Amino acid sequence: MTDSPPEMRAAKTGHALIQDYLRTLDGSPGVYRMLDAQGAVLYVGKARNLRARVSNYARGAGHSARIARMIRETCSMMFLTTRTETEALLLEQNLIKQLKPRYNVLLRDDKSFPNILVAKSHPFAQIKKHRGAKAEKGDYYGPFASAGAVNRTLNQLQRVFLLRSCTDATFSSRTRPCLLYQIKRCSAPCVGRIGLDDYNALVADAELFLQGKSTAIQAQLAREMTVASEAMEYERAAALRDRIKALTAVQSVQAINPRGVAEADVIALHMEAGQACVQVFFIRGNQSWGNRDFYPKLNGVESADEVMQAFLAQFYDGKVPPRLILLSHGIEDPDLMTDALSEKAGRKVVLGIPRRGEKAELVENALRNARESLARRMSESAAQLRLLEGLTEAFDLPAPPQRIEIYDNSHIQGTNAVGGMVVAGPEGWIKSQYRKFNIKGTEITPGDDFGMMKEVLTRRFSRLLKEDPDRQTDSWPDLLLIDGGAGQVSAVHEIMADLGVEDIPMIGVAKGEDRDHGKEEFHRPGQRPFALRMNDPVLYFIQRLRDEAHRWAIGTHRAKRAKATMANPLDEIAGIGAARKRALLAHFGSAKAVSRAGLADLVAVEGISESMAQKIVDHFHKG
Repeated sequence: MTDSPPEMRAAKTGHALIQDYLRTLDGSPGVYRMLDAQGAVLYVGKARNLRARVSNYARGAGHSARIARMIRETCSMMFLTTRTETEALLLEQNLIKQLKPRYNVLLRDDKSFPNILVAKSHPFAQIKKHRGAKAEKGDYYGPFASAGAVNRTLNQLQRVFLLRSCTDATFSSRTRPCLLYQIKRCSAPCVGRIGLDDYNALVADAELFLQGKSTAIQAQLAREMTVASEAMEYERAAALRDRIKALTAVQSVQAINPRGVAEADVIALHMEAGQACVQVFFIRGNQSWGNRDFYPKLNGVESADEVMQAFLAQFYDGKVPPRLILLSHGIEDPDLMTDALSEKAGRKVVLGIPRRGEKAELVENALRNARESLARRMSESAAQLRLLEGLTEAFDLPAPPQRIEIYDNSHIQGTNAVGGMVVAGPEGWIKSQYRKFNIKGTEITPGDDFGMMKEVLTRRFSRLLKEDPDRQTDSWPDLLLIDGGAGQVSAVHEIMADLGVEDIPMIGVAKGEDRDHGKEEFHRPGQRPFALRMNDPVLYFIQRLRDEAHRWAIGTHRAKRAKATMANPLDEIAGIGAARKRALLAHFGSAKAVSRAGLADLVAVEGISESMAQKIVDHFHKG
């Protein structure tokens, strides 16, 4: 790795600085970073030949306005050589995602996609939704576009194949069938209503369905129903008939199910007015498993092939690509991208731009969705900008806010207290920036909203001041919206002053005397409260902001309360992990029964030694 020479080239910037670097570069592949005067990364790029690539920036002319501006701002550079250009591409995308340089195309939505897991750590396999690392034993099917798509498919699988979704601990403690058995969504293996061999046959059929072989399953079920009927096993024949009907219903409501494409991602790009939308459709087992839209952050002058290349590299960083990726546009370097994706997948990955037939129809459908999604987003953004301009005028703000943070607290008589922060901007809600704060202060009086708000804001802005004291990122808000009146605003103003952050405008939203929706009063530090007219769009906008923060805080509080309610006393014992807890619950049926057990009974449980049994007894009988 190389960067500035000892003299740091402090006197030079732009073209002259880059010319100096050329003297130390060779033709190796690698990654380069361009940094501004504060050391912030402006751009990350990869090169097959670092010297040749960087020499392009040393020219004094022939650049687009964006590149020329970036070169002028460059005050230093850093270089990292790699063995191959493929390694350079992978490293480039890692750095882009980590550093988020201003002049790169950025994929802002980086959520992992859910899968369906057929978990096989238990003799009777469990079917469930899974997100994250694939560490659990079993077979994974996905990705699905959203949790909703997974839930719909799981619902269909339960109806057709009657697989269990309960945890192993619940399975072990059942003494009679649960409600899912009553409504024909489970075969109740927990209480022996189905044998292991028959259950495994259902699991095998479910996995065939997820692999796109539903027609073969339906034909097999039809044959079994005929045999059962001829043998006068009418109850079994009726059960098979119900499964066939459920499978037929599933097939009839499936979305676009291509016959000739077993596994692919269909990726289409539409660009307009300096903005872009990328639609990704997931096809697995000849079935559409949903779609997601993405809106990469552009600088306004990128070409379609540049945007598509950047999207592919960032989208598949951390995801295993399918065997086939169908594209609406070409990319800058298809051979390099193919090599990089194949290396990541451990098998050959094919990139294609179909021109006719079923594959072309899939791409055209994705492209139409991308076009319509971007049109809706641009329309919503225009409306949002008008509201932000109205907000600026109503509250005499210096400029339309690009980031509004709205805060609220939630608790019941001081218990399970949480704070919530939601974020909005020109493009609407920025849900990836929402935050939850578990109130930790031991000196806060139960129900002290001022104390809770002080803790939330102190934690939020202390971290901002530590991570970004010069406000180089977009993490700093332009406006704070507080659910409360004059007292809350005064307290927040004092908190911010103590932190040394006094230049961020803040508004308190308080209900009127009769607490009617629509008669809110607005409070600002050192100013008289005022109200907006009842039909003012800005009033409705602020109400939506306040209500979203309220919804977020209440949801967080409910989740925390539910977790506390469902907490297992065994979790409080040091040395009792998931495996031991599962063994204890399977043996005794409940934590309460464990608390009553004697030393000899506890030692009889697999994995519980005498010392651990004594620790359990001491825990439940202390004091």
